[in-house]
Amino acid sequence: MKPKVKIIGIGDDGAAGLPPLYREWIDSSEVLAGGERHLAFFPDYEGEKRVIRSGITERIAELARETRSVVLLASGDPLFYGIGAYAAKKLDAEVYPAPSSIQLAFARMGESWQEAYLASVHGRSLKGLAQRIDGRDKVALLTDAANDPPAIARYLLSFGMTEYRMFVAENLGGAEERTGWYELHELAAAGAAAAAGSDAGEEAAAVVAFSPLNVVILRRIGDSPRYGLGIDDEAFAQRKPDKGLITKREVRVLSIANLGLREDSVVWDIGTCTGSVAIECGRIARLGQVFAIEKNEADLANCLENAAKFRVDLTAVRGKAPEGLGDWPDPDAVFVGGTGGELRELIRILCARLRPGGRIVLNAVTVENLYEAKKAFEEEAYEVRIELVQVSRSKPILDMTRFEGLNPVYIITAWRKEAAAGEGESER
Repeated sequence: MKPKVKIIGIGDDGAAGLPPLYREWIDSSEVLAGGERHLAFFPDYEGEKRVIRSGITERIAELARETRSVVLLASGDPLFYGIGAYAAKKLDAEVYPAPSSIQLAFARMGESWQEAYLASVHGRSLKGLAQRIDGRDKVALLTDAANDPPAIARYLLSFGMTEYRMFVAENLGGAEERTGWYELHELAAAGAAAAAGSDAGEEAAAVVAFSPLNVVILRRIGDSPRYGLGIDDEAFAQRKPDKGLITKREVRVLSIANLGLREDSVVWDIGTCTGSVAIECGRIARLGQVFAIEKNEADLANCLENAAKFRVDLTAVRGKAPEGLGDWPDPDAVFVGGTGGELRELIRILCARLRPGGRIVLNAVTVENLYEAKKAFEEEAYEVRIELVQVSRSKPILDMTRFEGLNPVYIITAWRKEAAAGEGESER
């Protein structure tokens, strides 16, 4: 019978940190696989060593075909952002974790971590991190050489997240272990000085010279701004003609409700202007992605300013839809707040790209655009629901109150028709 593959987690203290039973399994195995650093902990191993550096799919496939006894080494808890989940499934292996770097980091802090938000920026972009972590009390991040503590500090400060301090834990469990608390401004400034090679560069470099094996914990020590759904219009930077170029709060809330967002939705905002809809969507779809396009340069600048203020790391580009949409991932939800006159072609493209179960919401202020949009959606075999929103806001007049009406807006919601029962099925 083929021996069961064992996946064993190992810390920076190497073989010394393993229980005797794990050491026995390793010593008695015939094939020991893992990264170069892991294998170096066992210089006297008598079996065959296999380095897993790249081509993980192929290397795991090779191990799956192996008839000899195999132990695969992985860092910390192999099932926590590690090779373990993939390898265990492909190898039908047993997993024996060591304490993860996150566990050890919180232990060094002396704080609980069951309520912490855990994420990895190792080999990943920081894009979208702002809205994912905003307001959370504790955030643990696995880092890499590009997304190191100074880079993370600069990123957080670009979104005004000054209420956080950073705990950096390096080489946990090893002989060169080092931990410490840092201020974000201190790390960002030192990182910039070291990169610029200024007179203070050597001193700055010492501050930011972190081991590649580090974990970052963010601890919130001050209040974070709080915003519910329906942020006041006046809170957004915007161009202000007579009526203001922004999707008004009341219309914005109803439009977003019709989008049917999930936490991981991919959202497109066409003609974003101030970015008000995109930003509110980003605060709901915190684990998703938000893409916005705007043809006016000044409005796009306002959108980016608002995104930083409200801590939504969206992708906003200058352009005129439907141009510029080709590189975006297919959306779960699309909001159309403005178009450049190519409404029929835009709707065709949106309907073709929308993911199953998705929604398109379009705001129109003229009956001509309402008619054109409804006709276009129906030609694409989409269901359509239309709401006419007429809102009045109170305004003081001397010691009394009157109401002033806003422009009526048609909210057009469209979604793909469900196939009729039995449609497409062959007769029995």
